[in-house]
Amino acid sequence: MSASLPQEMQSHTYSIMYEIEETHWWYAGRRLILKSFIEKAVRHLNTKESLQILDVGCGTGANLEMLDQFGETRGVDVSDEALAFCRKRGLTNVEKGLAEDLPFEDESFDLVTAFDVVEHLDNDLAGLKEMQRVLRGTGKALLFVPAFMFLWGVQDDVSNHRRRYTKNELCARLVQAGFEIERITYANLTFFFPILTGRLLMKLTGFRPASENNLTVGALNDPLGKLFGLERLFLHYMNFPFGVSLICVAKKSVPPAG
Repeated sequence: MSASLPQEMQSHTYSIMYEIEETHWWYAGRRLILKSFIEKAVRHLNTKESLQILDVGCGTGANLEMLDQFGETRGVDVSDEALAFCRKRGLTNVEKGLAEDLPFEDESFDLVTAFDVVEHLDNDLAGLKEMQRVLRGTGKALLFVPAFMFLWGVQDDVSNHRRRYTKNELCARLVQAGFEIERITYANLTFFFPILTGRLLMKLTGFRPASENNLTVGALNDPLGKLFGLERLFLHYMNFPFGVSLICVAKKSVPPAG
C-alpha cells in the first residue's frame, strides 16, 4: 500500500478480515469470480515452468491460498500485522514492501494480482508502474478495485481508501503505466442496488459500524456468497455495464520495434 501509516487499513480491520475472509459471502463470492478470470488468463501464458505469481497487498493471506493452485506464489504487503496473519495461516512466502517500490527484480513474474489494493495508494500510477515493471514480457495483471465514488461508504473509510474508480479512469491509469487492456468489466452487479441503498441509509441515519464486514447475514451468508459467485458464469460471456467493483485483466505493452 504505502509508506505512511494512514494508508494502512485501521488495525482492527485486519483481525476482522482474518476471521471472516474464508467464509464471508463477499470474499467467498469474489474468489469464485477471480478464480474464473485467472483460469482464463493463465491458459494463454506460455511457460514450461511453474507460473510465478505475485499478490500485491496480500493482506491476511486467503487469496494467496487460492493462488497457490496456479503456480508458485509470493505475497507482499506494507502491514506487519497483515503479514503476521499470513504466517499464522502457515504462509511463509510473504514479505514487507510497498506497492510503489516492490522488492523484486524486473520481469520476475508471469502474473501479478492486486485485489482491492490500488485504491489505497496515494500514487496509484506509481504502484501500477511497479506491477508492470516486475511482469515478464508475456505476463498479465489482474486487478479488482471498488467502483463509483457515489458508492463511498464506511468500508472505504475504515480501509483508508483514496478513491473508487470508473472504468474509464482505471483504463487511463493502466495505459499510462504501460499496460494494454485485455478485458475490463464491472462486477457485483447482483448487490449493486442493495449496497447503494444501505450506504445511503447509513449516511442519512448516521449509523456507522466498526466495519461493514461486521454486518452479518446469518444463515443467508452461504447462499449470498454462491449467488455473488454465479456472476462468473455471466461474465464468461459478457461485460457488466455497472457494478460495485471493477475487474480488469491487462498485459504488459510491448514497445514497437525501432
